[in-house]
Amino acid sequence: MRWYNEPQMWAAPANLIRFTTNPQTDFWRKTHSGYITDNGHFYYQTVAGNFTAEVKFSGQYRDLYDQAGLMLRHDEKTWLKCGLEYVNEVYNASVVVTHDYSDWSVTTLTQNPAAMWLRLVWHRPTIEVYYSLDGAAYTMLRQAYLIDTDDLQVGVMACSPTGQGFETTFEHLKIEKA
Repeated sequence: MRWYNEPQMWAAPANLIRFTTNPQTDFWRKTHSGYITDNGHFYYQTVAGNFTAEVKFSGQYRDLYDQAGLMLRHDEKTWLKCGLEYVNEVYNASVVVTHDYSDWSVTTLTQNPAAMWLRLVWHRPTIEVYYSLDGAAYTMLRQAYLIDTDDLQVGVMACSPTGQGFETTFEHLKIEKA
């Protein structure tokens, strides 16, 4: 695995990836404000063909838009990020799909989860995003067209768009070919 925008503090012991986001980091493109940034943290591998990616993660979210989860990336203009996003003191399951312009969808969570689980299912060119608050019962959050390509970068991401950074931990990242 490799970093796109390596954070200053990180460790990856067996079955864990733990890091602290750098301040003012994000992935976003153009929507309504013209704002473009591509400096969020993404720890990934390149995968060819259809696959399923799963991870359990938690974070010490505290500032507006603190976020962590999974990302699929083709290039700086074509990607998807999903996970938990902290917005106005509310925890949300969140998905952003970007085709030059970013969109954003959120579902308010009924609780502040101690951890969240994500499952991404890539059926070229479509991605399905599922989340769970217990690691057993998964709910589909979104199905979207991403891109028709042979391979994608897949891994964990976290950002602190307005804050000074927060610690996040990912457990048991699993990427399996279909």
